[in-house]
Amino acid sequence: MEQDKFDILNDIEYPDDLRRLSVEQLPLVCDELRYDILKELSVNPGHLASSLGTVELTVALHYVFNTPEDRLVWDVGHQAYGHKILTGRKERFCTNRKLHGIMPFPSPKESEYDSFVCGHTSNSISAALGMAVAAKKTGNKDRHVVAIIGDGSMSGGLAFEGLNNVSTTPNDMLIILNDNNMSIDRSVGGMKQYLLKLNTNETYNRLRFKASRWLYRNGYLNDNRRKGIIRLSNAVKSAISQQQNIFEGMNIRYFGPFDGHNVTELVRLLRQLKDMKGPKLLHLHTIKGHGYEPAEKSATLWHAPGKFDVDTGKRLVTESDNKPPKFQDVFGETLLELAKANPRIVGVTPAMPTGCSMNIMMNEMPDRTFDVGIAEGHAVTFSAGMAKDGMQPFCNIYSAFSQRAYDNIIHDVAILNLPVVICLDRAGLVGEDGATHHGAFDMAALRPIPNLTISSPMDEHELRRLMFTAQLPGKGAFVIRYPRGCGVKTDWRCPLEEIKTGRGRKMKDGKDIAVLSIGPCGNDVGCAIAEIEKENPGMSVAHYDMRFLKPLDEDILRETGEHFGRIVTVEDGARNGGLGTAVTEWMNDNGYSPRITRMGLPDRFVEHGTVEELRHLTGIDKDGIKRVLAEALCSAGYGKDIQ
Repeated sequence: MEQDKFDILNDIEYPDDLRRLSVEQLPLVCDELRYDILKELSVNPGHLASSLGTVELTVALHYVFNTPEDRLVWDVGHQAYGHKILTGRKERFCTNRKLHGIMPFPSPKESEYDSFVCGHTSNSISAALGMAVAAKKTGNKDRHVVAIIGDGSMSGGLAFEGLNNVSTTPNDMLIILNDNNMSIDRSVGGMKQYLLKLNTNETYNRLRFKASRWLYRNGYLNDNRRKGIIRLSNAVKSAISQQQNIFEGMNIRYFGPFDGHNVTELVRLLRQLKDMKGPKLLHLHTIKGHGYEPAEKSATLWHAPGKFDVDTGKRLVTESDNKPPKFQDVFGETLLELAKANPRIVGVTPAMPTGCSMNIMMNEMPDRTFDVGIAEGHAVTFSAGMAKDGMQPFCNIYSAFSQRAYDNIIHDVAILNLPVVICLDRAGLVGEDGATHHGAFDMAALRPIPNLTISSPMDEHELRRLMFTAQLPGKGAFVIRYPRGCGVKTDWRCPLEEIKTGRGRKMKDGKDIAVLSIGPCGNDVGCAIAEIEKENPGMSVAHYDMRFLKPLDEDILRETGEHFGRIVTVEDGARNGGLGTAVTEWMNDNGYSPRITRMGLPDRFVEHGTVEELRHLTGIDKDGIKRVLAEALCSAGYGKDIQ
């Protein structure tokens, strides 16, 4: 099926066009939409399997509901590629995740059809409830609000907070539970087991629905009576089936489970539920990667598979024996190495064992690794509990998602200075996933917290040594942040040696200006210095790898404060509040007054694009560093002819 041969999809620009079709035409729309997603993502990689699994649901929702006036609130934005294509972005979908192209996840900044931002998970119910309440308060009684939650998101605590509020706040919202038994890796925990077992008779639901509508129409049923009937019904069903329905136990009408890939049946269900009063939940069973056999067989691998051949299912992976490993793989291999030597070490991850490479230890030591589901706050506090009673947890969370555990880091780890190693993967710019995923804020956010040691390795050797250091006795709460992607060393296996906490290192001597860097951007600093010195003989720039944001190496700061009138700081996090701010504060507090130029991420949300494009855009690549060094040398009295 070639794009120029689409019989229906070519004529659909917006949902209004979709609604002109007959219900019988919708299966063909789904086939064409699924193939369009496959063709586009085969050459422009993105999140494949999740969006394939929601094709029928997407078509049915836009067919039944009057979007954008009705609100569709997506949870986990990588389910929503079909939604983007059907809402005016079909021609631009080839720019998805590219610099200046359409955004990787839904955002109201891009389209009125995107009712809320959804870069991570579990926020849809809360946001949708807010919209439902706002519709009532503003007199917009005809607006329907639908939350689409799934892909493991029901394991997040915010989802349950939202459900609790839904059950007590007057609203008519519809919650759709897209139950595919997955997040990125297989979903875990009690909610997974509950959803697998949960079953309510479809005929019973249909009859009860018809009866309730008749009672409402004839004035025999109001909200108070409805809740009483639900409670009575729950009690009877629980007694008969010996199973309590958690949703109806919260006064949320439950319907399902139903086949989420039968589009005509979905249309029928949504039409029936559309105008029903009170909160209700429609439970759908779907298959991640549905309609594409390779993705169905290996949903985790095909979550974001990169480029591939649609016809053969072969992933087009570029292999290179000389390519440095990914930081995450160095983490995974080193964690296993440390765990073999230290029986107190355990691994904790919130639903990202393959993404952070904890699966390496998980495969060999399953009893010492814990995937807690998409629950970052719980991951940290769970780790703290184990640390309190003698274990040494390595808790790995993507930097951007660690923000959801900020209170837990303060309250449950830092106050007691418990020996939890918090490993922040994907720190700095992550690339095509954009603003919701950049690890921009961890250093600025964590720096004020007492008792935390905060570190960032410049390369793979430093990562291994910091991990070794963090698990030694008496180190307390220890943060290690490192970037997405490959490092710089192919010979990454090095001896595991302790790095003294709060001690940086001088990478290069110099006499004219000093550069203080933290993390992997120090490699670009080294390249920039080499080039500017080669192009300007006689000039010399000192370079220090700080290693630690907290505690700072005061010997290095004292040395640079005494010998340099110009200092440049370079970091791959938010410029405001990070290393540059810390150095400036220390100099001021200790009576030094060098002129300091702070390089880092700007005070705005950085868009999506390749990491290289974004580093250039924000000025923290080699060329940007070189330009700032030239300006600093000029202002230090070397004229304006510096290259």
